Amino acid sequence: TLSSSSAASDVYKRQELDRRLAGLGLSQARWLVLLHIGRFAELPTQRELAQSVGVEGPTLARLLDSLEAQGLVVRHAVPEDRRAKKIALCPPAKPLIEKIEAISTQLREELFAGIDQEELRICQQVHARILGNLERR
Repeated sequence: TLSSSSAASDVYKRQELDRRLAGLGLSQARWLVLLHIGRFAELPTQRELAQSVGVEGPTLARLLDSLEAQGLVVRHAVPEDRRAKKIALCPPAKPLIEKIEAISTQLREELFAGIDQEELRICQQVHARILGNLERR
């Protein structure tokens, strides 16, 4: 069916990207967190980052522990809120993020090879309708 084929496609893309990023020593969850941190204009709090990534606070805390141990992020106390922490990238994270984005861009280009803009536009419209139908259920 369409939904199982779409789900299988999503799983394949994630697996392929994970395979290509394996040499960087990061799981999908960890590289996703790095990308999200890098996209904030100002240092995010742990809560803001958890919302952005779409994970629960305790899950993010474990991921940040791991990234901190790798020297890729650091948590800073927020003076006006003792419980809050701001998350900052460490210098070694920036070239790593550039590599992640380059590998991701390359995969995207391979996946969309031979597909013109009009075909992509139609596909996105159909996908949006399918998602809309799901939300109405």
